Amino acid sequence: MSEHATGSHDCCAGPAPGGLLPVEEARRRILEQVTPVTTVERVALRDALGRVAARDILSPIDVPAHTNSAMDGYAVRGADLPAEGERALRVVGTALAGAPFDGVVGPGEAVRIMTGAVMPEGADTVVMQEAVRREGETVILGPGHEPGENVRHAGEDLARGGVVIGAGTVFRPAELGVAASVGLAEVPVLRRVRVAFFSTGDELRGIGEPLGLGDVYDSNRYSLYGMLRRLGVELLDLGVIRDDPEAMREAFSEAAAQADVVITSGGVSVGEADYVKQTLDALGEVRMWRIAMKPGKPLAFGRLGGAWFFGLPGNPVSVMVTFYQFVQPALWRMAGARVTRPPELRVPCVSRLRKGRGRTEFQRGILETDAEGRWVVRSTGPQGSGILSSMAAANCFIVLPAGSEGVEPGDEVTVQPFHGLV
Repeated sequence: MSEHATGSHDCCAGPAPGGLLPVEEARRRILEQVTPVTTVERVALRDALGRVAARDILSPIDVPAHTNSAMDGYAVRGADLPAEGERALRVVGTALAGAPFDGVVGPGEAVRIMTGAVMPEGADTVVMQEAVRREGETVILGPGHEPGENVRHAGEDLARGGVVIGAGTVFRPAELGVAASVGLAEVPVLRRVRVAFFSTGDELRGIGEPLGLGDVYDSNRYSLYGMLRRLGVELLDLGVIRDDPEAMREAFSEAAAQADVVITSGGVSVGEADYVKQTLDALGEVRMWRIAMKPGKPLAFGRLGGAWFFGLPGNPVSVMVTFYQFVQPALWRMAGARVTRPPELRVPCVSRLRKGRGRTEFQRGILETDAEGRWVVRSTGPQGSGILSSMAAANCFIVLPAGSEGVEPGDEVTVQPFHGLV
């Protein structure tokens, strides 16, 4: 059983009586049930990219470690800054990054200093070189400077003992740099979520196989592979499972025994002639939901042995839409990351969009700038749930609420940009 297999089974409650389950309600039910993995691993810093911090990571040092100059210029005493007119100071040395001035700056003295160099003892201010006049061993300062300017204090960026990377943070390039800046060679991360996935159906063929009458190539498994790979989970690809009760039971049992999450595509629509539902009934506690969304109305969610189960629709676009709206947030939650809503924008739509009331629609759109530099969105064209090319052409979802009856050119719409979502 996986680490998070305990908990209530509220997830298996069906849709609200008398209607379809709203998108937000379905997402809420899922996220309330899944819990993060708990196993902690220590990995080399470079291997932490895309991983989730297992706990707050504290800085063992101050950053910067020493008070230093933020500019090339001259280190001086604030008391020597002229309030008006000019003042000449004697240059007594130079401070370089990595080669500090070995001495004390006294009254009427200055030290030539470079960006990043340790502030000399006695000095508390840096006047940038563009604001002074050098005359031999003397530097001339004018008015208008403030004591303490152009100085970076020890611990100003990160303080010793302070949190530098919070628990639940995904390591991006910036987090790698922050951890390196405090000298951490290894960091604690949560183990990767294990995901098993496969497709079902006798009509599915692998790439390179000849297509018979009624056969189709299995594109869903490749879309799922790509979406999962980008999340950094551990993958177990079980291929295509034929419509056979014993093969189905064996595949589901194997997947649930090895993974935290099992994902299938196809076989969850009411009335489909397959063995998915009866296998799930025998091995787990799963309910078939009818979501008030288009595409992607049928969705199965629940427990399958020690794993969570997502049964996605069979149509290619429906697979991707339901994955991004339901599965991806759940996987981030299970990975221990902070789950936030997908970024959304309100922009004018330049296309006429058809829609019926009652379901939230995720139409595929192209977000771009018009001739005046304004952000606008247009449709990719036909929106059938089997037109996978609409996803390839799109860079955003146009999200039309359940109460919408369509969009006229110029109307504002909500878009979910793929950047940051996918």
